[in-house]
Amino acid sequence: MKKILLMGNPNVGKSVIFSRLTGVDVIASNYPGTTVEFSRGCLKIGEEKFEVIDVPGTYSLDATSRAEEVAVEMLQNSANDDIVINIIDSTNLERNLNLTLQLLKRDIPVIVALNFWDETKHYGISIDVKELEKILGVPVVATCGRTGEGIKELVNRLPEAKSKTFEFIEKEKWHEIGNVVDRVQKLSHRHHTFLDRLAEISIQPLTGIPFALIILYLTFKTVRFIGEGLISLLDPLFNNYYLPFISNTVTNILPVKFLHDLLLGTTPKVMESFGLLTTGLYIPFVVVLPYIFAFYLVLSLLEDIGYLPRLAILLDVALHKIGVHGYTTIPILLGFGCKVPGILATRILETEREKIIATVLILMSAPCMPQTAMIISLVGPYGTRYLILIFAILFLISVISGFILNKILKGETPELFVEIPPYRVPYLPALIKKLWIRVKVFLRESVPLIIVGVFIVGILDVWGITNHIADFLGKPIVSILGLPGEIISVMTLGFLRKDISIALLTPFNLNIKQLIIASVFLVMYLPCIATFFTLLKELGVKNTLKIISIMLLVAILVSGLLNLIL
Repeated sequence: MKKILLMGNPNVGKSVIFSRLTGVDVIASNYPGTTVEFSRGCLKIGEEKFEVIDVPGTYSLDATSRAEEVAVEMLQNSANDDIVINIIDSTNLERNLNLTLQLLKRDIPVIVALNFWDETKHYGISIDVKELEKILGVPVVATCGRTGEGIKELVNRLPEAKSKTFEFIEKEKWHEIGNVVDRVQKLSHRHHTFLDRLAEISIQPLTGIPFALIILYLTFKTVRFIGEGLISLLDPLFNNYYLPFISNTVTNILPVKFLHDLLLGTTPKVMESFGLLTTGLYIPFVVVLPYIFAFYLVLSLLEDIGYLPRLAILLDVALHKIGVHGYTTIPILLGFGCKVPGILATRILETEREKIIATVLILMSAPCMPQTAMIISLVGPYGTRYLILIFAILFLISVISGFILNKILKGETPELFVEIPPYRVPYLPALIKKLWIRVKVFLRESVPLIIVGVFIVGILDVWGITNHIADFLGKPIVSILGLPGEIISVMTLGFLRKDISIALLTPFNLNIKQLIIASVFLVMYLPCIATFFTLLKELGVKNTLKIISIMLLVAILVSGLLNLIL
């Protein structure tokens, strides 16, 4: 099957055109040996089928990052009869033509798509498409992925794609690009639009940081509303219909106690049973998936609008101080809702060192959204100042941990090279497709690990090993923290679901000092089971154990210190 490679700079609308060409049957994959993702789909023209590949964005064929290296490797591994659709941001012709000229020197047919054609009118840009086609020697089609303008012509002209049509001396490349732009492009005056002014507000530090805080607040409110709404629908379905059915079925078919306890757990409470068919399915599908869906929806929306690069630029200098660059804001932002998508999002970072530091920040900087709700409900009645104290402690500890790790872990922090696109109206079908791809990756990669994890914990629980571990480790810890010994059971449950563990502090009638200590400790001491097995997959056993050891040690030290100070 012939391939069509969609190639272009980041943020030129490749994913939208990919969506237009491939319909709904899309496969998201990691490039072999990397965590760099790309999408594949099919396009049928007449009786002939093409595999369409959305290649990672690159500014040049002289790669400067792992994603660009993957793009170059994909091009090198293509056959001579494959086709490259070079997608260009027509509002930024000069910069985009750098990649175009490099592609035209390769032995592979090229066709150029001048995307964002509708925006050229708003920017006062006029491009002579026929003249550009004549100069480059390959078909050039004006397109607008969002509306579908030009997509049919692009597909019809694929057989006209040509290779090696533009020769130039490498040292004079930018001179050649300047000549081409002068010949085909004319500019006229235009007035600033509302989106232009909004773009300026959101990138300047003085106005951009308050703007970012507003966006973060709205993000959390939206994710919590959608996530809790979905849980309120899924939880009754699980407990009122699925749970009675599966309990009766297993009890009738498998009367053997060991198998019964393994599949259904040792208690009827779904979050405490450790059963493979109860807790093992409840956690990923009822607890985690609603927040995964909600956060990926909001993330995709912010991504398509064009806000995330601005947030990364705003925070880049501050994050460099603790060993990561500005794009770490995306995993951290995800982690505020649920740690699992936050850990998965560390794939955008290039080095193992960055991933470890970012993971510690994700796990320790703030509680996830369900935990936050529980802490607010427990501590809120005592006054807002205590809530601020808890979140300030967590934030401070995560920053200090980042500083220390930055000094301990050898290596450099890469610079942030990111295109800041204009604000755009999202294309709904592409947004839905992106959301489905991300949710599918979670279902395929994380859910099996969570189920296996619950199965392992279930076996340990059936054999009584978990109780011995809890007593052995828990009693010394609670004495250091100044908490009642009965909280050991809550600590054990926190490995399954942290928000429930915090909610279970209510019957103990803790004073405000104990509530603060318990809240800080339960947020920091261990990742939940879903996050734990996601960590194993993303970072490996060695790095996961390092991170968990750091979390547990810091949690005990900080909470013990709070017990002495407060």
